[in-house]
Amino acid sequence: MSKFEVYQDARSEYRFRLKADNGQKILASEGYSAKAGCMNGIESVRKNSQDDKRYERLKASNGKHYFNLKASNGQVIGTSEMYESSSGMENGIASVTSNAPKATIEEV
Repeated sequence: MSKFEVYQDARSEYRFRLKADNGQKILASEGYSAKAGCMNGIESVRKNSQDDKRYERLKASNGKHYFNLKASNGQVIGTSEMYESSSGMENGIASVTSNAPKATIEEV
């Protein structure tokens, strides 16, 4: 089952990562100073993941593809892993679209 993992990083910031049914990480957040902000970020991913216009498709300087999921205000709420091809990136977007709405939340 897909899930959002909520955790604190080395700087005590709250973060989440969305994992697909197979356990692969498909989206990661930036740091939040408060847990409530992190939880709001998860809800924003659930909502915005259903709108293809919210996905910013990018290419890194090393030639790999990745995407950002943005909220309606333009703020980045999640960043993908790096993909070798644009088709891999599109599969990642499809995975976020299908997994985010039903994903459980687990604190790790």
